[in-house]
Amino acid sequence: MKKDVLENRMNLANHQLKVPHAKLLTGSIQNKFPIILDGGKTILFISDKSKEAETIKRYELRRKR
Repeated sequence: MKKDVLENRMNLANHQLKVPHAKLLTGSIQNKFPIILDGGKTILFISDKSKEAETIKRYELRRKR
């Protein structure tokens, strides 16, 4: 017999304390830096601020294709 959904949620194997914090915040922009492209039409969020210039160059190269 299948376990009840509520029973599965209460199971310690599925407990949220074991899940990394970043995975609980799917779609979150917390701890990310915005990069504004195309005069404000496009916004990208990156986690490493030092890669901002590289990301902008890659985006511009892709748009030229």
